[in-house]
Amino acid sequence: MKKILALFIVVSTLCFIGLSVYIANSAPSRLSTTAINEAVMYSIYAIEEADHARALDILLGGITQEFEQVHQSGQRRNINILLAVGVYQAFFVAVFLILHMYYKKRIIDPFVRLKDFAKNVARGDLDTPIKMDKHSTLGAFTESFDILREELKTARENEREATLRKKELVATISHDLKTPVAAIKATIELMQIRDHDEKTKYQLQEMFNKAEEITVLVNDMFHSTLQELEALKVSITEFPSTTLAQLIQSADYKKMTNQVQIPDCVLLSDTVRLGQVFDNIIGNSYKYANTKIEVAANFDGQSLIITFRDFGKGVDNEELPLLFGKFYRGKNTTNINGYGLGLYIAKHLLQEMGGNIHLSNANQGLITQVILPLA
Repeated sequence: MKKILALFIVVSTLCFIGLSVYIANSAPSRLSTTAINEAVMYSIYAIEEADHARALDILLGGITQEFEQVHQSGQRRNINILLAVGVYQAFFVAVFLILHMYYKKRIIDPFVRLKDFAKNVARGDLDTPIKMDKHSTLGAFTESFDILREELKTARENEREATLRKKELVATISHDLKTPVAAIKATIELMQIRDHDEKTKYQLQEMFNKAEEITVLVNDMFHSTLQELEALKVSITEFPSTTLAQLIQSADYKKMTNQVQIPDCVLLSDTVRLGQVFDNIIGNSYKYANTKIEVAANFDGQSLIITFRDFGKGVDNEELPLLFGKFYRGKNTTNINGYGLGLYIAKHLLQEMGGNIHLSNANQGLITQVILPLA
């Protein structure tokens, strides 16, 4: 920028000096005394010859011709001066246009882009970077705004991740609360059957009502986070197979499973998520079969397979692959509360842990196989 201004000053100064010199050297022509003297001498000769008319014509013609030459010379000088001034003005106009284009490209256009960029940020678009010209006068200035955009984008991503973690926590807690609340309700119902004291029955009924309120609240929390269930994370660690028996017993609060003998091995999984998986499988068996549950365990290559079998009505074969879909509920679920998410969550968690789950029909009842990877 400084170089351009310096060049403009030097060129304009040189042009001004040249124009001044040209005007100074273009002084108006003066009458030629020699031509007038010659005209006077010729007129004198004509007078001596007594030709007065011819003498007058010679004198007037010489003077008139000289004046015409002076007039023509002045006109040419004026035209040349006008041309020089016009060229000088054209030079300034050209320089002005060049400077205007330069300022538009280097200053005005960046500000226009910055204005559009600000509108995009105001609309929430933090993915579109600002167009920057490294050679622009405002290059560093606009780069600072783009750095601000990146920081805002990072802050938004962090906020989104924090929100997802909160929703994951709510989904996890609400899901895990279902089993102990259901166990409390089942225990209260059993106590009501066995106890005949009216006061105790009343207190037990109040406890049952409160447990029912908790169930409603837990369902509300769970329902509010259904869309974020895929965000449930797993933390895979090594643990002994004896832990599986404890998880199964914890999920079987109605005590409808047999004592399972699990081979000694080391598994690679998440015990908390496995507890959720067993809760879902056994809870489904309670709701839809309500029979005893046979549990068995055996090795299959690099995996341990835990098999759950109930003795209910089973599921139509064409429905088996659909039961793992989100919100899908089978034909046998009429008048039974549920969201159609138990097996969906179980499959999702097991696949995250490197395992899987399969369903099949037996002669009587449904078979669920949980495949767990060995360490």
